[in-house]
Amino acid sequence: MVDTKFFGSAGEFKLSDLLELAEISDANLSSQDASKLIENAQVLDVAKSGDISLAAHKSYTKALSSTNAGVVLVSAALADQVPTGSVAVICNEPHISYVKILKILFPAKRHRLAIFPIIPDAAEPIIESGVSIANGATIGSEAQIGQGTIIGPGAVIGPNVTIGRNCVIGANAIIECSLIGDNVLIAGGTVIGCDGFGLLDFGKSNVKIPQLGRTIIQSNVEIGSNCTIDRGALDDTIIGENSKIGGLVQIGHGSKIGRNCLIAPMAGLAGATILEDSVLMGANVGTVGHITMGEGSIAHPRASITKDWPAGSKIAGSPAQDIKDLWREYAAVRRLAKGKKK
Repeated sequence: MVDTKFFGSAGEFKLSDLLELAEISDANLSSQDASKLIENAQVLDVAKSGDISLAAHKSYTKALSSTNAGVVLVSAALADQVPTGSVAVICNEPHISYVKILKILFPAKRHRLAIFPIIPDAAEPIIESGVSIANGATIGSEAQIGQGTIIGPGAVIGPNVTIGRNCVIGANAIIECSLIGDNVLIAGGTVIGCDGFGLLDFGKSNVKIPQLGRTIIQSNVEIGSNCTIDRGALDDTIIGENSKIGGLVQIGHGSKIGRNCLIAPMAGLAGATILEDSVLMGANVGTVGHITMGEGSIAHPRASITKDWPAGSKIAGSPAQDIKDLWREYAAVRRLAKGKKK
């Protein structure tokens, strides 16, 4: 979700004014719809009457049917799916139009990031007793750090970040736009809540999608050194309780990692990857975006995951397939290679 602690809002806009500022001229609105007030942007399933949301293609259909968003930027193909309580703004390029609106609602100068940890006129951080902060560490304005937590040298905690109790934040770690639970270990050099890799019009104009979500690290999580865990674009990136992540792991924006998962070093999860509880991933595993690994599944080292897998799956190979099928294929190839025995 867009949390205004991290991404300050420019205020409330009439829909007609917002569309004009975003240079969206192809919308045909009634006078009543044009005067609707918009103050925030959210994904379809959490949006409310004062929010504007997006439905760019058919993958949005399910969430669109039940949304409470006040306004939805929508492609013509999905216009008749917009609920009667929402205003449909039909656009030729709804995703690019939405990016323009996000930049107006949440201008970059109001983003509270680790690069500028101290905000003029903002409150001091709240630091409970027993916190150890090493030389060279920087604690941002209005950050909150729980009792017994250790902040290593050179670490940067961004404005409004919340860190729970008895955590260890390693040397030179950077945390922004994040909420961290209790008993969390974040090793040195890791970056949490950084800008996600979200682009439109690939290979041409490469339009940057504003990354306005958060990263939520639940309690008892361990994250190895030199990892990057991106914040979401609008929804949150979440790492579930008691999950353990090795070094040099990349987790893309909007991914959801369940409880008790293990991710070995050098794995790479593209944006919006979902791992349900107790998923195990070997070293160098990679995923495409927008896939789900079911509960208790195992991905063997170097698996390349390109589609959804149900609970209890055991997969390997590139592209990944059921490991029994993979071994059968290997055996068949060996028999062919050896030829018939005389």
